[in-house]
Amino acid sequence: MMPNITRGDRMSGLVTYLVGGGRHNEHTEPHLIAGDDALMAWYDDAELSRDSGMAIARHLDRPHKQLGVDVTGGHVWHASLSLRAEEGIKTDVEWNAIATDFVAAMGFDDNDGTKAPCRWVAVRHGLSKSGNDHVHIAVNLVREDGTKASTHLDYVRAQNAARALEVKHGLELLESSKGERATRGFSPAEQAKVEERSALFAQRKYEAHAETFGGDFTPWHKLDPRERQSRITAEIRLNAPRNDLARKVRACASASESEAEFVRRLRRSGVVVRPRYADGQTDVITGYSVAAKPAPGERPIWYGGGHMGRDLTLPRLRAEWPDSATGAMDAAAEWNAAKRNQRPVAPGRETTEPDPELWDRYTAELGELRETLRSVPLDDRDTWARVARQTSGAFAAWSNAVEDVPGDLAAASDELAKSAQTYRGHTKPQKAGRVSAGGAAMLLASAVRGGQGTAAQAAMLRQLMNLTQAVYDAAKAAQQARHAEAIATDIRARLVRVRAALPATSTTATTATVTKTEPRRIDMSAAIDEATREALDKMNRAEESRRVGTTTPLPSTIKPTRPRTTAIPRPDRGPER
Repeated sequence: MMPNITRGDRMSGLVTYLVGGGRHNEHTEPHLIAGDDALMAWYDDAELSRDSGMAIARHLDRPHKQLGVDVTGGHVWHASLSLRAEEGIKTDVEWNAIATDFVAAMGFDDNDGTKAPCRWVAVRHGLSKSGNDHVHIAVNLVREDGTKASTHLDYVRAQNAARALEVKHGLELLESSKGERATRGFSPAEQAKVEERSALFAQRKYEAHAETFGGDFTPWHKLDPRERQSRITAEIRLNAPRNDLARKVRACASASESEAEFVRRLRRSGVVVRPRYADGQTDVITGYSVAAKPAPGERPIWYGGGHMGRDLTLPRLRAEWPDSATGAMDAAAEWNAAKRNQRPVAPGRETTEPDPELWDRYTAELGELRETLRSVPLDDRDTWARVARQTSGAFAAWSNAVEDVPGDLAAASDELAKSAQTYRGHTKPQKAGRVSAGGAAMLLASAVRGGQGTAAQAAMLRQLMNLTQAVYDAAKAAQQARHAEAIATDIRARLVRVRAALPATSTTATTATVTKTEPRRIDMSAAIDEATREALDKMNRAEESRRVGTTTPLPSTIKPTRPRTTAIPRPDRGPER
């Protein structure tokens, strides 16, 4: 479950939007599923009109209006609780329990009998454009006695409440929370741009596939809308400009042996690079940002390393390279040259053709790395996150070299990169573990320019598929079912298609088949941390209080605040009388 919180000061605007048709007329049958007793007695589950919405807003707003209490940031608190489309559709009864528990966990009820309750309501108006079942909760932060509800760390508390709801109501657990990892979402403007670009690529791929295989096919504009939307959705993540840049950065980082080489590879890949300096210095670089080359007359759109991925911040990238004073000076020189758009200071191995014999060497090292990983505990998150990032970087380097538009290799890279988006940084890795994957990325980055041919690429692909299988085992053991399923089905199907396009290799080579042995499962009880347990306990106490308590359909009486008056001395009163 994903909560999304917004604040404002117009209750009428929020409620009328929730009961209206929506931005794209997507709202259907808006009705209440939970709220304070007076509202539920009046409206129950009847379909709401705009007039009903205005009446509900007036009822919710009465403590704020009559008591004259202002709240910094706005007294209207709004949260949407959304489930993935794959989780199905919940009933109104189920959503009633979920919304009521969420409000209790946030402390907007009577807070275990210690405070006056806030007035709130939960509205349901059908599925979202993506097919997600969801509900909206509107809360007046001014309590019925005129005190203010606390919103301190409300974003954090909402996430803890969502984790508790997943446990209590048997919802799908958020895997990124259990695995201590997360990827960034898109802003509305970025999402709109991505959808427009994805629709164009989806149409091109569909028409190219139809032209290749021939026969009768339905024109793109006559496809069933659901099928057309599913094809566009599949392209959205691949064609986000931010993800295009992330793949290039990840590929360059995996293929580089030093920070200076990383900067030079970035510039050779067509990326505009901009360093971030320490305050008042030009030889200490603390971060970076990149942008795609803009069209004439346009300004570049910059993305910081952490904005593209948690594993792409400069401190995390530096953990993979040797740390020396000479290396830092060389890197600073390359960063400064990139800043001034000058030639690279000291071009290195990225400008030369790799030795064909390196294909056999690095393919063998990948095999040795896979054997070494057999002894690594499946709950060693740092090691597995590093392996996922390196394998993702190898696929990204290959994709950048051979795919005109993001395809199967890019999708495999993106999915594996999710395992590398951990909340905390990694410890300094062992040198041997990094050389194997870095060498593979370096060779695959040159795949289109030569090397030992596609037979060598096929042999290396087998070893990369073995590493992908190892990441799958770790995800499966950590009970990250959805991520593991994506690796086992979607990524594997894509890599099989890539392998089919390459020449067959020796039958004596090791094949990358999905193992039949079930990986050891890790006890994830610790995933329910102290804050989540506290939210769960608060829900249970509130539920018990509602069960034994009494309710009334009559709204609480709100007495207007009396205006303060100042006594003015007069001849008939006061000490002077």
